[in-house]
Amino acid sequence: MHFFRIIIFSLLLLGMGLSTPEAEEKRILMVDRFSSGVDEKGIPVGWALEKTPGSKSKISIEREKEGYFLHLLSVDDAFGLKKDISFDIRQYPYLSWQWKVTRLPKGGDIRNKDSDDQAGQIYVIFPRFPAFINSLSMGYIWDTQAPVGFSGTSTAYSRMKYVVLQSAPNKLNQWIFETRNVYEDYKKLFQGEPIPVGAVLLYINSQHTKSSAECNYTNITFSSSPPRRGKE
Repeated sequence: MHFFRIIIFSLLLLGMGLSTPEAEEKRILMVDRFSSGVDEKGIPVGWALEKTPGSKSKISIEREKEGYFLHLLSVDDAFGLKKDISFDIRQYPYLSWQWKVTRLPKGGDIRNKDSDDQAGQIYVIFPRFPAFINSLSMGYIWDTQAPVGFSGTSTAYSRMKYVVLQSAPNKLNQWIFETRNVYEDYKKLFQGEPIPVGAVLLYINSQHTKSSAECNYTNITFSSSPPRRGKE
């Protein structure tokens, strides 16, 4: 009888929505920890190129004692990586990740078309047909000059909104943990309810400033509630 009481009590806990390790895991959508390596073309497994990098630029997966991370280097270049992932952002509104910028594009400023270069860029893509010209993007930026908290519309693509989370070199060469409520940011900047998510895009560019930029990413997730704070 004692055994059956334990089983019944466990089922009641699950029915009440109380936290268990298994239930907690189901409330998290893992985008990538970059521990699966690269394919035969040198692209991280599960990702696709968004523009091909030039010969001096670099995409690689590297490792520290804490784990694996994606390394992007742009030399007078612009490129990115996209991963398809479909879900309702209202169910998993919190996007979290860690990034470390080691080089900022000289004079980069997202507010100006002629200097619109950034080392750190992560976008949530909301696809609409035709996707190439009609999809919406909610982006988070590590800029060189635009102030932290500044938000606006991309100078290159009118359906792309963004928020500057980091700026200037005072936090270079250190891992920064970020969390954003994408659902709330979307409603504020697009003035409406979101359509389903279709992809995550990591981008880097330095072509406008004719300089170079370098950024690392790891532990990218979506979750239904704010996550615990990561390493910094």
